[in-house]
Amino acid sequence: MKIIYKIVLASLLLISCKDKLAPVAKNALKPSIITQPTPHDTDDPAIWIHPTDPKKSLIIGTDKETGGGLYIYDLEGEIVNKFTNMGRPNNVDIAYGLKIGDQKIDIAVTSEREENRIRIFSLPDLKPIDNGGIEVFVGEKDRDPMGISLYTRPSDSAIFAVVGRKFGPSGSYLWQYQLSASENNNVTAKLVRKFGEFSQKKEIEAIAVDNEMGFVYCSDEQSGMRKYYADPAKNDNTELAFFGQNDFKSDNEGIAIYKKTDTTGYILVSNQQKNTFLVYSREGSKNNLHEHQKIAEFPTSTIECDGADVTSINLGTKFPDGLFVAMSNGMTFHFYDWRIIQQQIDLQQK
Repeated sequence: MKIIYKIVLASLLLISCKDKLAPVAKNALKPSIITQPTPHDTDDPAIWIHPTDPKKSLIIGTDKETGGGLYIYDLEGEIVNKFTNMGRPNNVDIAYGLKIGDQKIDIAVTSEREENRIRIFSLPDLKPIDNGGIEVFVGEKDRDPMGISLYTRPSDSAIFAVVGRKFGPSGSYLWQYQLSASENNNVTAKLVRKFGEFSQKKEIEAIAVDNEMGFVYCSDEQSGMRKYYADPAKNDNTELAFFGQNDFKSDNEGIAIYKKTDTTGYILVSNQQKNTFLVYSREGSKNNLHEHQKIAEFPTSTIECDGADVTSINLGTKFPDGLFVAMSNGMTFHFYDWRIIQQQIDLQQK
């Protein structure tokens, strides 16, 4: 993998120079693994934790161009499964234990932009269970689904998809759907909520849900991160926070939430044009749960990172404190040992 890493990193440096993008910093954190490339253009990853042996956990990533699809990687970065010939699958997220018949099934859900729908797959076999797809933003002029994140409500394990789009009105930019099984054991989606402010500057693509704390975060690019309640039963679309407004070179993109406990940890956001990630306190400030100040920033080897995911679960000797995975130009994803990221955070908090 060292030879592959050097080749891919060299190609990324050439890409950055050719397109006049920010180069990889000399002190950029080095990934443990760089995945096999996809044919088109990677965009967003999600981590699936194996129920009995975390070392067998998988990464699901999107290859987002026409004809692209979902790719599954093992923890060595090797492609072990795929579902292709899709119409621009954009973002992907994972939920555990959706009840279908007398079974509980883990699922991956991706947006399919050219078809104005979301697709739902069982895991780890990556089989479609949506009867060909579920249309979203029906009746809207602007549809083009892009961002997606899944919320599992702790009280009853109900699963919801929060979907964003390329364009949309402020106040109802995000639509939330409850996922459930139909009589023929396919998954259906019921619209339960419209919410989300929008600056109109660019787009909202990256979305992340904190299940335990019950919040939705989304990146309003070139503006900042917005925060809302995740549970539609609250009937409360209040914007709880709008943070990081002056922290980014240009686009604030992929969001990942590292959970130290059920209520503590970090929110990591891609500083896309600078090839760094910014770190915010998950629990807010001492006196305000919704005050998220920047506490650290670290450079990565990724170029123009769109999407990221993270887990604190012990995934074996390479990732004992968890895994951070981030997309990079060059059709790859980069896997980082969380320990090297924690070192950066600790140094900057001294």
